[in-house]
Amino acid sequence: MPIRSARPVVMTALATKTQPVEDPLFAPLLAGDRRALARAITLVESTREDHRERADALLTALLPHTGRSVRLGITGVPGVGKSTFIERFGLHLIEAGHKVAVLAIDPSSKRTGGSILGDKTRMELLSRQANAFIRPSPAGTTLGGVARRTREAMLLVEAAGHDVAIVETVGVGQSETAVADMVDMFILLLPPSGGDDLQGIKKGVVELADLLVVNKADGDLARAAQRSASDYLNALRLLYPVSAAWMPEVRTCSAVEGRGIAEVWDAVGRYRAAQGEAGIARRRGVQARAWLWNEIGETLMAALRRHPEVKRQLAALEHDVETGALAPSAAARRILGTFLGR
Repeated sequence: MPIRSARPVVMTALATKTQPVEDPLFAPLLAGDRRALARAITLVESTREDHRERADALLTALLPHTGRSVRLGITGVPGVGKSTFIERFGLHLIEAGHKVAVLAIDPSSKRTGGSILGDKTRMELLSRQANAFIRPSPAGTTLGGVARRTREAMLLVEAAGHDVAIVETVGVGQSETAVADMVDMFILLLPPSGGDDLQGIKKGVVELADLLVVNKADGDLARAAQRSASDYLNALRLLYPVSAAWMPEVRTCSAVEGRGIAEVWDAVGRYRAAQGEAGIARRRGVQARAWLWNEIGETLMAALRRHPEVKRQLAALEHDVETGALAPSAAARRILGTFLGR
């Protein structure tokens, strides 16, 4: 992606009012430098206030260089073969001349807060490719297993020249709308199943999907995969499509054998053609507005928890709620009153 000659000025923590300084990550990131990209993502994921200010300035300057990628979200139940599928899919795209970025969200432990962050080891072949960038991030406490800064990381990989951005989520859950609200196309990966197993797939997740892909269509499971695809297609006819311009498709593939991968990419192309540039732009506009309000909510919650007087009262109020001495709604009003100075 060419670097514009009239580049925006990015203010850093070292800048003065009279001598603005371009962020040192700006030029190398636009040139596709992997180290600069990794450092920029680390910067936007930081919770330090000075880092946040620098990240906001960097992102603002990079915005004119973003938005040119195909944004895909991929989810599915654990064990369905997401990592194997994404690796095969990514290798196919690279062979076709694309640059691929994978933002893989690892689950964080609710007990320790830690995460494995092992996606590079699960996508070993893809991680070796010069035109591939894999970034595992901890899900933290964000609903749906999508890191809070995933949207910003997507902008950064776009600015670095990656024309396909893939977000891999933790798995199927009630808040998978989080990934659907940040990508152009939402792909649901499914195992060969049928009958009662079909009932186990959450209707809400299926309703969000623009493309359903039944994986593991090989060996003894090949016929089961075809039956499953037929079952899912029949089920989709009972649901309202996400977009009036597109009826969700159902495909089968074998990520292990590499069969059906090209057909999935073809389906992505058909989807984008059906939506058109105006449709994609409209969807991204709605997503940006949702991003704004999500950021407001997350920032306000963080500020509330840091408030000195709220911190002083919180333990006692939580104890009263736990013991039944105080209704949660009443405790919430007291906390908010303290935060707002009422």
